[in-house]
Amino acid sequence: MCLERLIRMLAAVIVLTAWASVSASDTASKTDPHRYVTSIAITGAIGPATAKYVRDTLLAANPQQVEAVILRLNTPGGLATSMREIIADVLASPVPVIGFVAPAGAHAASAGTYILYAAHVAAMAPGTNLGAATPVQIGGPSTLPSPEPAKDKDGSNHSGSETKDAMSAKMTNDAVAFIRSLAELRHRNADWAEEAVREAASLSAQAALGKGVIDLVTQTPEELLTRIDGREVQVLGERRRLATASLPIRHEEPSWLIRLLATITDPNVAFILMMVGVYGLIFEFSNPGTVAPGVTGAICLVLGLYALNMLPVDYTGLALMLLGLAFLVAEAFNPTAVLGLGGLGAFLLGAMMLIDTDAPEFQISWTVLGGALAASFGLLTLTLGYVWRARHQPIRTGTPAMLGQPAEVLDWTGQEGHVLALGERWQARASQPLTPGEHVQIAGIQGLMLEVRRTPAAAMSSGGQP
Repeated sequence: MCLERLIRMLAAVIVLTAWASVSASDTASKTDPHRYVTSIAITGAIGPATAKYVRDTLLAANPQQVEAVILRLNTPGGLATSMREIIADVLASPVPVIGFVAPAGAHAASAGTYILYAAHVAAMAPGTNLGAATPVQIGGPSTLPSPEPAKDKDGSNHSGSETKDAMSAKMTNDAVAFIRSLAELRHRNADWAEEAVREAASLSAQAALGKGVIDLVTQTPEELLTRIDGREVQVLGERRRLATASLPIRHEEPSWLIRLLATITDPNVAFILMMVGVYGLIFEFSNPGTVAPGVTGAICLVLGLYALNMLPVDYTGLALMLLGLAFLVAEAFNPTAVLGLGGLGAFLLGAMMLIDTDAPEFQISWTVLGGALAASFGLLTLTLGYVWRARHQPIRTGTPAMLGQPAEVLDWTGQEGHVLALGERWQARASQPLTPGEHVQIAGIQGLMLEVRRTPAAAMSSGGQP
């Protein structure tokens, strides 16, 4: 009996010790001053800079210190390639990712809806909305598939409409499959996700909560952390319980490189960089040795081409732009007007085709395009005006420039002698004898021999013929 009691007492001690250890561990995890939550803001159009910002943040998140990462979303959408990169990084993140549409008035449209579905926890602030996730057809109108292709009067289908419908259906079905897979992974409303893609449906925060699209509606990030404390999420295939109550939030600002990338990958900035680069090189080639325009132009051109490489570029449009710029360069060195006008036309057409997407955030502004065209047209007009004026000015170099210039006789014998013309000693001949010191006029040039004659005033004073 004593042995049995001793065993029971030992078992009780072991159980109590284990319980105390677990409790202490949980308490330590909640009060560990070294643990925190990282928060980053995804605002504006989603592009390569946004994707790099999210990737760098998730890679730097140490699971031993970072309890979770909050993505504060306020975006109208963006590039599909950048969106998929962000989602891939979220799914591969070793720390839980919380999608939070905030502040009030924000929205997570298009690409933002996909990212919210991919997050381990999806939350929205009151007064926000999400949805309108229909993919936009590259280089064309909306991709909502029409129920029936257009037909001719004889009942045959239009081949162009049929092709467009096929491409629209292909893009839409791919987007539907993608967002449904995310919904199934996170156990959210997959049917509404499909509706958001096919019919561009949108929901308010409370409606999204009611339909099971998001997990909760909350006012602030601090309240969000309190309410998700103890929630279980699946991270890389493993169940993990969040311990976020009272944890500090560290707001990670983008690095200078991310800000630079965000600036130059704006299509308008990339376009201006290319223009500055090309014109800087033109000026350098026209005036060798000035250095500054060439260095500035080369740097701007490289940055512009890098930015375009990061954007969805229509390479036909880029080729037309470069061809137009080449024509403008040729016009600067060999003014003909034809090259300049052809270059402006090719440049305009290429600029209109350059960015291969209908997303408004990644279109080149007509103001920027018009300004570039006006500057190019002004340069062309200035060049042609200079050439036109130069054609009507007297020749200032070569043999024709010496005709009619004055000269002074240095010595003379018979019909030949030497004269001083334009500061140089020349051999000369004339049809009548001349005297040293007499002023004459150059009438022609034969090789290195000048043909001279008396000036009209000298001829009249001597009573002879000029």
